[in-house]
Amino acid sequence: MRAHTRPLAAVHTGDLDLNDVARGDGYLFVRDGVGIAGRGAAARVPLADVAAVLAAIEHTDDVGGVHPIALGVVPFEAGLPCELIIPRVLVGKAADGRQWVTTVHAGPGDGPPVDLSAPPRPSPRAQSFTVSPLTDIGAYLAAVRTARDAVRDGRLTKAVIAREVSVTSPEPIDVHAVLLRLKATFGSSFRYSVDGFIGASPELLVAVQGSTVRSRPLAGTTPRTGDPDTDRRAADELLASEKNQIEHRVVIDMIHDTLLPWCSYLDWQPEPSIVSVANVQHLSTELEGHLSDPRPNVLELVAALSPTPALGGFPKAEALALIAEAEGFLRGNYGGAVGWVDAAGDGTWAVAIRCAELSADRRTARLVAGGGIVAESDPLSELAETQAKLQAMLSAIVRP
Repeated sequence: MRAHTRPLAAVHTGDLDLNDVARGDGYLFVRDGVGIAGRGAAARVPLADVAAVLAAIEHTDDVGGVHPIALGVVPFEAGLPCELIIPRVLVGKAADGRQWVTTVHAGPGDGPPVDLSAPPRPSPRAQSFTVSPLTDIGAYLAAVRTARDAVRDGRLTKAVIAREVSVTSPEPIDVHAVLLRLKATFGSSFRYSVDGFIGASPELLVAVQGSTVRSRPLAGTTPRTGDPDTDRRAADELLASEKNQIEHRVVIDMIHDTLLPWCSYLDWQPEPSIVSVANVQHLSTELEGHLSDPRPNVLELVAALSPTPALGGFPKAEALALIAEAEGFLRGNYGGAVGWVDAAGDGTWAVAIRCAELSADRRTARLVAGGGIVAESDPLSELAETQAKLQAMLSAIVRP
């Protein structure tokens, strides 16, 4: 394959919204206006081959410091098929203000040129939806009790139990419109769209830029009401909650211990802080380190970290075995990792949460939400937490 990267201004006048590049059938990974969007697929590459395929691309870089990119989703369950996509045309926007277009030529059958002109914005329309639980509530509560009892018996430190919800409509769900709603409400989250898997995750799994590695795990959640005083009290209670602090500490320790062997140093916040999104508040801790030489490809770190205890549990093997037995469904992309990697091994990956998985005809969306279960967990409180988390995607899909 051959690739050519040029400044965005060389091929398009004005400023492109990455959501308008992705539209309903492209690819997107963006946060606060920084990220990538693509159209078409030059190649779909098995995860194990991605680093080699990217490195083999003959690349002309007229911008400086830009490399060919692949993006996609690594599923929650180990062993499921996984391919990353190298877009035919990719638009990138960096935090330093650089904007570029990379065009990939895979061969003589590349197809017609990709149109980057901004499409018309989706018009408001009346659409009916039906929201139904796919996971029986009784079964979910029983699974929470099973996980809680395992923690109390000393078999686990933490396990995450999730449940599924279905959203159906007689008309296709407009993905472009959903992405624009997510931008308006969750602009500071990592918003993504890959083959009908869409969402807005506030949780950074891992990012590598040169020798710098970062992670920002979240664990411990409370709803937001929109009233500043009520939300402030809820945040203070979250910080003071022993149950949530235990849940959070398990995640921080695992990520720290996993990244440390790759680092010459690794620093982290001594105490968690509050991260607020539109509908919930989380406990959060930032970690940043310097990678030793030879530094790893970001995909190596994704494989080592995912799924974290924030979505699986601890000890990992025992928690995943309990989840597989107690939940009653295959998670698939939910709880895995979504992001991108370039030919230099840099990249950014978010935890695949606050998401919806759309059917091929776009008339059905599967939503999943879960919570960390420890010894003090109350099943009904955990149910309420999943309801709060589900609102992120529900409101983006069913908003009239």
